[in-house]
Amino acid sequence: MKEQLSSIKQSAEKALSGAIDLNEIENLRVKFLGKKGDLTSVMKGMGKLSNEERPIIGKLANEVRTFIECALDEKKDALLKKAKAAKLELETVDVGLPGKIPSTGKRHPMTTVIDDLNEIFIGMGFTIAEGPEVELDYYNFEALNLPPDHPARDTQDTFYINENTVLRTQTSPVQIRVMENQKPPVRIISPGRVYRSDAVDATHSPVFHQMEGLVVDEGITMADLKGTLEVFIKKLYGEDTKVRFRPHHFPFTEPSAEVDISCFNCGGEGCRICKGEGWIEILGCGMVHPKVLENCGIDPDKYSGFAFGIGLERVAMFRYGIDDLRLFYENDLGFLKQF
Repeated sequence: MKEQLSSIKQSAEKALSGAIDLNEIENLRVKFLGKKGDLTSVMKGMGKLSNEERPIIGKLANEVRTFIECALDEKKDALLKKAKAAKLELETVDVGLPGKIPSTGKRHPMTTVIDDLNEIFIGMGFTIAEGPEVELDYYNFEALNLPPDHPARDTQDTFYINENTVLRTQTSPVQIRVMENQKPPVRIISPGRVYRSDAVDATHSPVFHQMEGLVVDEGITMADLKGTLEVFIKKLYGEDTKVRFRPHHFPFTEPSAEVDISCFNCGGEGCRICKGEGWIEILGCGMVHPKVLENCGIDPDKYSGFAFGIGLERVAMFRYGIDDLRLFYENDLGFLKQF
């Protein structure tokens, strides 16, 4: 039996020296010290020993058990330390490396343009007014002197929710709502999204932005309109910018005009951007039609006013030299990061 115990000790020592992971350690513990292990099997045979041999073999068996248990613990601790060291090595942070700069967002070019125009008009005494994008036909058309059979409706074909409700084709309905609820003097701008049933191409979109302005008070004339727009345009494009008013027709203003500016690229000499004309159209305007004032409960004999409308995508395209309106809405980060 002494030989068996010595053999078990040597086998355990050799097996533990070659163990490489914790699972193997546990398997060796079961092999040598488990209920059916090698050492347990030997100790079960001690009942056959004489009284003189039993204490000697028992002492030797306990020494072998203690040796194996200590060897198992030492090997387990060594493997745990090795695994921890490997994990720390893998997770080491090199504090000398430069940090990663987090990606930050920027304002969309359309937002920048809208904010800049708001700032100009607020500095001129205007306030910002807002209204619903889903609008009643009355506010979008009829109150603006566009009855159901008016031919001008054909150029503003919109998206109908039902017979009396549309997605607004312009921000002019905001002006009607303001005049219904606020007696003159009125001086507002109304920036926002508008919708028209246009096919998508480089210069058209079914969703775009407008900013319209309205001034109503006693004694307002065309001279006030021209002066206001000239100040605005020079603040936006520079003091050297020339302004030209051309007669036009809008159902809700009379007289009406289109406003051109001298081409900021060629200074009026003619180039690709202005199509060789030297002028670029930027907005429409006019004196508020007396019928529109009447529709809002304002006496046209006492009050007069002017209104104007600006396509904000066009302003942004001119400012940044963009030749395709679709770029504003494609969420291309490569494009947007330029601004």
